[in-house]
Amino acid sequence: QLQLVESGGGLVQPGGSLRLSCAASGFTLDYYTIGWFRQAPGKEREGVSCISRSGGKANYADSAKGRFTISRDNAKNTVYLQMNSLKPEDTAVYYCAADPRLGCYSRFNIDYDYWGQGTQVTVSS
Repeated sequence: QLQLVESGGGLVQPGGSLRLSCAASGFTLDYYTIGWFRQAPGKEREGVSCISRSGGKANYADSAKGRFTISRDNAKNTVYLQMNSLKPEDTAVYYCAADPRLGCYSRFNIDYDYWGQGTQVTVSS
């Protein structure tokens, strides 16, 4: 069974950091583009970052540039999203997604084949 599991969310104060993990089971992430998305209450799901199969290409939403870093460790079958300088507006449920055909472009495509269940990130003092 193909499964993605996110972890690392939680409550953090503004200016703090979190590292989200996206672990795959049942398939090898090497052959998949990975995206991170988020959805705040009452808002549409939006792309945050993506990374290519090789890890050589990454893209970020404007809101994430300079603060978030995506990386992948294919040996651990895991993708990470390091989030620094967090702001209250970063509060959302964060999802990772995987797709064997989609590329990683600055204009995020939401049509990924596989999705995790999400992890809550709350930025509040």
